[in-house]
Amino acid sequence: MNPLIQNWKQRRVWVIGASTGIGAETAKRLLSYGAEVALSARQVLSLQETAKGYPQALIEPVDITDLASLQAAHERLLQRWKTIDLVLVVAGTYNEMRVDSFDMAAVNHLLDINVRGVYHCLDVVLPTLLKQGSGGIGIVGSVAGLSGLPKALVYGPSKAAIINLCESLFIDLRPRNIAVYLINPGFVATPMTENNDFEMPALMTAHDAAAALVKGLEKGDFHIHFPKRFTNWLRLARLLPYRTYFYLVHKVTGL
Repeated sequence: MNPLIQNWKQRRVWVIGASTGIGAETAKRLLSYGAEVALSARQVLSLQETAKGYPQALIEPVDITDLASLQAAHERLLQRWKTIDLVLVVAGTYNEMRVDSFDMAAVNHLLDINVRGVYHCLDVVLPTLLKQGSGGIGIVGSVAGLSGLPKALVYGPSKAAIINLCESLFIDLRPRNIAVYLINPGFVATPMTENNDFEMPALMTAHDAAAALVKGLEKGDFHIHFPKRFTNWLRLARLLPYRTYFYLVHKVTGL
């Protein structure tokens, strides 16, 4: 559904959310393949750790909730690169929430990062991609956005919004020669999941998740999801009648 990528050498990739987890491992993998990669996140020391050993890595600290910081980083990258081949928006956050722990401040914080932050990124990069008439954008969602799940009162809907957004972006951008990638991981061992107090089926390392992500980019997939032995079950579950779906969720999670 997107063009194949057969060579990463000298491709210019901006990874937003490259300080830890999937973003950091994906950036390292692309750097090892010869891409020029700009690393962005709030944590400068973590970005420096990601960039260690890769002279072609650029560090551009940003806060995706701050549109001005994204605009400034984007302008500096264009001055250096002139064009951008791929933007990967990996930044995101997670919290558990059920109805008896509803917290509007926590809701707004998560939505500011997971949804509004993504729109900030789009506001900055879409004009460049449209002007170029080339390149691509990938956004990390989650299989938690496929259907309602326990403890995901805010996180799940935020990722459902990303899924819908990427589908709409594909409709608009693919005819204009711009690739769009919807990236839906399952459970990945990262700082974001380390405090989960429940079993995480088919848990992957961030290294393996990055390998699956890059492979999906290279194959030109629109929907990049992993590990498939888990994510395909959730994709199937969303097609079930609600009575059956809610029964299975309760049976599997005990919630």
